[in-house]
Amino acid sequence: MEQIQGLLPHRYPFALVDRVIEHEPGKRAVAIKNITINEPQFQGHFPGRPLMPGVLIVEAMAQVGGLIVTQMPDLPRGLFVFAGIDGVRFRRPVVPGDQLRITCELLSLRRKRFGKVQAEATVDGELACSGELMFSLVD
Repeated sequence: MEQIQGLLPHRYPFALVDRVIEHEPGKRAVAIKNITINEPQFQGHFPGRPLMPGVLIVEAMAQVGGLIVTQMPDLPRGLFVFAGIDGVRFRRPVVPGDQLRITCELLSLRRKRFGKVQAEATVDGELACSGELMFSLVD
């Protein structure tokens, strides 16, 4: 976890990457997010039927995408944020006890400030969410 905190600026309750499995700076990253009932969103989403909010699944995918650009020596330092989300689809609910396996591949990087990743999240090999995520560097 300390290594992840050194790569990503997110902190509790928005640190959504538990373990990095693969990391090829500038190319791809694969990581795990364990879904647990004690996460704060489940108090209200939904009582008696906890479902991980889709926006948090997309955020977890974006954080894994962020791992791709960290440690790229030729990129300026700064904060990369969402610039767009295309074609995101949710295929199955994600619930406490699930383990999301998130895979992101860099599709493009322009002017060292704007990028796009293809992201997908699976649970037990079954697609839960996928889409393209765009990011940009803010000064």
